[in-house]
Amino acid sequence: MKLTRTAEVVLKKRYLLRNEKGEVIETPEEMLWRVARAVASAEEKYGGDCEAIARTFFNIMDEQLFLPNSPTLMNAGTNLNLSACFVIPVEDSIDGIFKALWDMAKVQKSGGGTGFSFSKLRPKGDIVHSTKGVASGPVSFMKIFDAATEQIKQGGKRRGANMGVLNVHHPDIEEFIKAKWKEGVLRNFNISVGITDDFMKALKEGKDYPLINPRTKEVVRRVPARKIFDMIVEGAWRNGEPGMVFLDTINRHNPTPHVGEIEATNPCGEQPLLPYESCNLGSINVSAFVKGKDFDYGKLREVVHIATRFLDDVIDVNSYPLREIEEKTLANRKIGLGVMGFADALFKMNVPYDSEEALEIAEKLMSFIQKESHLASQELAEERGVFPNWKGSAWEKKGIKMRNATTTTIAPTGTISIIAGCSSGIEPVYALAFKRMHILDGEEFFEVNPVFEETLKRASLYSEEIIEKIAETGSIQDIEGIPEEIKRVFKCALDIAPEWHVRMQASFQKYTDNAVSKTINMPNHATKADVETAFLLAYELGCKGITVYRDGSREEQVLALAKKKNKEKEVFRGRMVKTGYIEPRPRPKVTTGTTIETKTGCGSLYVTINEDEYGIAEVFVQLGKSGGCAASQTEAIGRLLSIALRSQINPYALIKQLKGIRCPSIGFDDGEIITSCADGVAKALEKYLRGEYTKRRTDGIKPLTEFVEEKNRKTKLIGGVCPECGNVLEYGEGCMVCRMCGFTKCG
Repeated sequence: MKLTRTAEVVLKKRYLLRNEKGEVIETPEEMLWRVARAVASAEEKYGGDCEAIARTFFNIMDEQLFLPNSPTLMNAGTNLNLSACFVIPVEDSIDGIFKALWDMAKVQKSGGGTGFSFSKLRPKGDIVHSTKGVASGPVSFMKIFDAATEQIKQGGKRRGANMGVLNVHHPDIEEFIKAKWKEGVLRNFNISVGITDDFMKALKEGKDYPLINPRTKEVVRRVPARKIFDMIVEGAWRNGEPGMVFLDTINRHNPTPHVGEIEATNPCGEQPLLPYESCNLGSINVSAFVKGKDFDYGKLREVVHIATRFLDDVIDVNSYPLREIEEKTLANRKIGLGVMGFADALFKMNVPYDSEEALEIAEKLMSFIQKESHLASQELAEERGVFPNWKGSAWEKKGIKMRNATTTTIAPTGTISIIAGCSSGIEPVYALAFKRMHILDGEEFFEVNPVFEETLKRASLYSEEIIEKIAETGSIQDIEGIPEEIKRVFKCALDIAPEWHVRMQASFQKYTDNAVSKTINMPNHATKADVETAFLLAYELGCKGITVYRDGSREEQVLALAKKKNKEKEVFRGRMVKTGYIEPRPRPKVTTGTTIETKTGCGSLYVTINEDEYGIAEVFVQLGKSGGCAASQTEAIGRLLSIALRSQINPYALIKQLKGIRCPSIGFDDGEIITSCADGVAKALEKYLRGEYTKRRTDGIKPLTEFVEEKNRKTKLIGGVCPECGNVLEYGEGCMVCRMCGFTKCG
């Protein structure tokens, strides 16, 4: 394998086998042979030549054309689990709940991620006949699952991850939507609302829809669909949670409806599964097949057929963590072949990601992979027999004999794409250049996208100085001297409008049996209206789910970066970190601003917010009634806010501290409750930052959430700081991943 230095680090840290002393005992080449031979051993059952097929498997991995999911690379040949995705049922009884908890522990210990639907659990306050008490509801039990996951480290290599789904018709849906609004709650869960067509119809028509007790099947009340949808949007805008899973869309494509209904997905959302199903995944590095302005489809066909065989063999050699999982997996034999390196492929073709041409390329590529993987599965069915649940399936109704109920999935490829040396999944690149720190020796170096680097060199634009400048943000859109035709093609995730992210996901979904793992990345200044538009577009275009992430919207992201920079005692924009104290930048001589009137219980409150070229510089707060203690207190709030904002404190952290403070005199401002003057100031500032009062000028203004010095600013490419190596995290494919050491928050 031709490995980058980062790939070498990831393999040594996470994939290569170790002895009892923790010492690495195999090379990357030996790892590939271990995997190839272990998987090919399944061929003996069908009369195949195990060694010859092992060499074929080895070659496509060694040439970095295809790689299986991480558990297969880590565990093949060791009698451990090889699958990444599982769904565990949660039944409405104390026995059922704790059976699911036990099952989760077994799966996560073996290296798998777990998805759950909590929709069968009776709502909070419902009767418990055995004790004559009342139920505590799904969210309370989710916290138990979360706490258990916190203590389980998968095979000593990575922490477990969960997906929690609650049907939008569940009476506790509001509590579920708000469950992760507070930072740090359910930290080992991604959560998604299970959306139905009935809900979307009620939303479109502006009607109420029913909340149904899953125990009695009775309607307990009706609520406006718009109210619930707005809450989902609010949460997603706040910190990316919850996402949406379109259950009816998923079940319209369920290949085995006679076996059961799909109610949940795996942690990153790309694998809808029946209870106790598992799926093993693998991805083709499509950037390696680029030939001019197209793909080498002959070579791609060959690899698709080999990879399909590989994944089917994994089912037979796998060591399953639970008997129920083994039975259901062998009965349906689902596999998920997907792609990685798509953004790199577009770079090589000189095609912008946000273009109709790119969407056409995506559809042509994925339709080919799906068609050929189906043909490969049909050939395996002739050779080995159909999957046991074929009778009564959608395939049987079409008269098509298949070895596998599904064959394609667009999965997260956070770490295997590092090993393959390509971009991740179908995501655009997060940055064209990074400043990295090598975790083994502490050496700092620049990592540059190889296609971009080659393009700069061909244009005689490459230099260490320009790479260092690009690495400040990862993007070239504001770099002078780079031709527009290069800027048009080489865009990063946050240079691309959310609509194009959604449309690209939908283009791949058209020709994917399972689902697509993709994050709809949005800039920090994105509004709730932008989130709503993305959600509605995803549903209309036939996506099976959607996850959005607004850059900088998670408090831990900002605080992690600040902590790292404080430790390094670096100079931030307009401030110096000195022995733990922060000096605010001086008040600018010239500012421009807006004055907002808010009604409070103490009278009219006037909040003036002034900005300069670096963002908000000061806040003046004046109470309508002059003099007195109340007026002095509001003046103090304004002064303290001004000092904090000129010290580059995240304004949303300040808003969080002031919102909700109560005083005896409550006011109403356009129907909104204002609980105190402090609450009024916070709400005015929050609405101002969202652009609700006026269209803020954004050209040239550096948002205060981007509080790192302009020279070292990285918020265009940051999902936080890796807790293991200190490098930046990327947020894509529904998860935060470090492309330096391979750390992932999603297992």
